[in-house]
Amino acid sequence: MKRTLVVIALIVTTQLGLAQDSSAPRVIEITAKRFEFNPKQIILKRGEPVTIRLVSTDRAHGLFVKPLGVDLDADDGKPAQITITPDAAGTFPAICDHYCGSGHGNMKMTVIVE
Repeated sequence: MKRTLVVIALIVTTQLGLAQDSSAPRVIEITAKRFEFNPKQIILKRGEPVTIRLVSTDRAHGLFVKPLGVDLDADDGKPAQITITPDAAGTFPAICDHYCGSGHGNMKMTVIVE
């Protein structure tokens, strides 16, 4: 009887855990390093919450996407993140807004909201 209760408790706990995970926003990790973002393009869905996580591998970098309200600052070893729900479709430029050297002006990426 005790074994049956333990098995039932494990099944219920597992099912509840899966339900909670499926409702969490999708996480997109963007890596910043001199002088690039990886990936160079991300695709989001209008009305779907998403967490954007910025990780720097070498120094302070920023990720700025004005139309989506994204303004992240990440230092080497100190990631930053924001959860957004895009409400308009379109193609939006993303830039690094921390000067990081002579190639800084080429540090761009694209965010597409479908």
